[in-house]
Amino acid sequence: MGNFVFKLPDIGEGVVEGEVVQWHVSVGDSVSEDDPLVDVMTDKATVTIPSPRSGVISSLSGGVGDMIAVGTTLLEINTEGEVSASEGGVSDDG
Repeated sequence: MGNFVFKLPDIGEGVVEGEVVQWHVSVGDSVSEDDPLVDVMTDKATVTIPSPRSGVISSLSGGVGDMIAVGTTLLEINTEGEVSASEGGVSDDG
């Protein structure tokens, strides 16, 4: 619940940073687990980073062309919507 801080994961092969090539999401977008978030180019390859959680994008770190180090915050996902259904909320449907 709350905001999930997603950091650039270790992409492997000794990669320590990557360049943001393209964002597939914007602040306010709803995402599901495994949806594509961003393309990151390293000195070895361009990789599409998938969403680790479902929720709503609340912030993005960096723009196209920016270098982001492994372990640095990439974005934040508001995951509060995942919990509400299990809390027994009442619908206003009538």
